[in-house]
Amino acid sequence: MTKVRVRYAPSPTGHLHIGNARTALFNYLFAKHYEGDFILRIEDTDLERNVVGGEESQLKYLGWLGITPDESPVNPNPKYSPYRQMERLELYQKYAHQLIELGHAYKCYCTEEELDEDYEAQKQSGVVATQYNRKCLLHRSQDELASLEAANTPYTIRVRVPENEVYIFQDMIRGEVSFESKDIGDWVLIKANGIPTYNFAVVIDDHTMDITHVFRGEEHLSNTPKQIMIYRMLGWGYPLFGHMTLIVNEQRKKLSKRDNSILQFMSQYEELGYLPQAMFNFMSLLGWSPIGEEEIFTHEELVKQFSEERLSKSPSMFDPQKLKWINNRYIKAMSYEEFKALVLPFLEKAQDLSSKSELWIDTLIHLYHDQCSYGQEIVELTSMFFETQTVLENEEAQEVYKLDTTYEVAKAFVANRPSVWTIESVKETINKVKETTGLKGKPLFMGLRVVASGKVHGPDLASTLYLIGEERVIFACNAR
Repeated sequence: MTKVRVRYAPSPTGHLHIGNARTALFNYLFAKHYEGDFILRIEDTDLERNVVGGEESQLKYLGWLGITPDESPVNPNPKYSPYRQMERLELYQKYAHQLIELGHAYKCYCTEEELDEDYEAQKQSGVVATQYNRKCLLHRSQDELASLEAANTPYTIRVRVPENEVYIFQDMIRGEVSFESKDIGDWVLIKANGIPTYNFAVVIDDHTMDITHVFRGEEHLSNTPKQIMIYRMLGWGYPLFGHMTLIVNEQRKKLSKRDNSILQFMSQYEELGYLPQAMFNFMSLLGWSPIGEEEIFTHEELVKQFSEERLSKSPSMFDPQKLKWINNRYIKAMSYEEFKALVLPFLEKAQDLSSKSELWIDTLIHLYHDQCSYGQEIVELTSMFFETQTVLENEEAQEVYKLDTTYEVAKAFVANRPSVWTIESVKETINKVKETTGLKGKPLFMGLRVVASGKVHGPDLASTLYLIGEERVIFACNAR
């Protein structure tokens, strides 16, 4: 069997996006499942949109996710180098002129103004899908073409699309797909500035890099016949294609970078304290389904289980709540020290901990180990311990606060206040309140919690009162 070689080929136009991350992930899982190679290639020909640091960001966040390319611009295989398109321009020129020699392509001297004028005329006549009118192929004389060339007139190179040809291929996800050549106009291979178009460059790159399989988003489906066309013209076999379905939001609308309801970039998840292994796990389920009901997998388990046959034909919903649930599962599996290392920087940035003891900090962090869904959430979960006064959170808390039994337990707590403020001494005081008032269950525990914290529900009561602190708890009880 030919060694599997797949590629992820982003443009260096910004940070790693959810959709691109999933494309990279599925290519990586496929390659590793079949003991093949995963290649990172940079499509940097869109010079206006390229950003400084874009390539480095792609590599950084692929690495953060645990997706390590076998080959890339920083880890090249001399056989396939270079890995940036702008360093491969001579290669594209070579094959474009070879297509001209074979009669499959030609030089086009039409200006932008001429093209726009013709396309507008086609629209006015009712044509919906406008196509190039083949002026430089059919309607310019040889003398005129020779004159244009002698004058060094700028030109593009266009492919001569065959007539009455059908492009049929077996998509690894969608099954048989077909396109007709009559629906494709003579498209540009090389622009006037010498830079190739996507559909031409990708064919040259995939062929010369021995790419065997191509997994990409469904928006590329309509590009496939153009690419197969070039493969055929050059007498090359082409890779197997698989077009993954869209990722949609909870309203079942295509995930857009303008959709503010969902964080879009891996950098944002890192900044919030999501775990890369949880992101890897979560994104593997966006369009792929494992065997059975389990949804939590290690990196190695996903490599072993992954199969292109279980890629979905239906759109995949990005569910932020499911991501939180998966991330929480990974957080729960952390040791306390690992969890502390994750969340303490967020606490230190949000709160002044200089007056807090190590015991106080450890008690606080430990209290929320099982509840925390991502690193920064610790700030919100623990906010009540940094407030200067107790505020009743809702109507239910207000109703509990007004109860006679709440007044009774508050006064009993003050009467039995511990001499030394520790979790154990607070727990003993709660038991004394139970004995002296005869109250237990909800009137006792919820009453004390509401008086001290303003909240109806929360973590272990003794730990909560200890963390709020003696001064504030006693003040709140006296105020009741």
